[in-house]
Amino acid sequence: MTTTPPTAAEAPDTVFEEYRPMLLGLAYRLTGSMWDAEDVVQEAYLRWAAADRAEIRVPRAFLITVVSRLALDQLRSARVTREAYTGPWLPEPVASDAFGPAQTAELRDSLAYATLHLMERLTPPERAVFVLREAFDLPYDEIASIVGVTLANCRQLHSRAARHLATDRERFHLDADAHGELLRRFLDAAQHGDLAALTDLLSEDVVVWNDGGGKVRAALRPVEGRANVLAFLAGLLTRYGLGETRLVEVGDGSPAVWTQVDGSRQLVAFDVREDGLIHGIFAVLNPDKLTHVAPRP
Repeated sequence: MTTTPPTAAEAPDTVFEEYRPMLLGLAYRLTGSMWDAEDVVQEAYLRWAAADRAEIRVPRAFLITVVSRLALDQLRSARVTREAYTGPWLPEPVASDAFGPAQTAELRDSLAYATLHLMERLTPPERAVFVLREAFDLPYDEIASIVGVTLANCRQLHSRAARHLATDRERFHLDADAHGELLRRFLDAAQHGDLAALTDLLSEDVVVWNDGGGKVRAALRPVEGRANVLAFLAGLLTRYGLGETRLVEVGDGSPAVWTQVDGSRQLVAFDVREDGLIHGIFAVLNPDKLTHVAPRP
């Protein structure tokens, strides 16, 4: 059974709350930050409440436009801050149910942690065009109007974004059960200091990113290559060991590891490809980024 979309004639709060999860998910995909997404959606609500609804034919289109433009402005200013960030900047992880159920594969894929990390390569307009087209399936003419570019330029931005991500985008479709089993093997090998088993799970080009944000001690540069990653992991395990671990679902529903190392909580997400190997490890230690993904008691 389909649900009739709310109209602008309905109570403003009723209409906005109907769309809030979708708008929050859109803002998060565009900024990579739940804090920024919540600020964007709150500002969008204020603009919606003050708008002349007699002139709004389609509330969903109006709200997507407002949120997209606000998120673009936020992303442009945030990029300056992120360039001065202490160590690698990683997207803020969120629980898999943060935005309600994802109805399409494209919506789910755009919440995959590795996808969000990849999208940091894009310019703000490229990211907006890519998300609005790939995840929300908006027509190019509508996206062009939202972003403030010509139709031809909009298509070029999408093509450029797709090329930037093309070499890696097919890697996010490993079966969830297989993904979880791989992480359990990884944790078992780490807990027992089994470097041979860890070696078998890592690709030759594996990279580890650690985001402490200057608030928690963490590697300030990515650790690249299997040999370097193994040495890095061995050093951590020898010095601190591995605290209690739990598997949690983040973003698109992929499993991630919630644990403690040297007394610091962290969420570790993994880029696992269809070859069954780990190609990326994303350790988020900055406590400010862990409030929307803490496991339930």
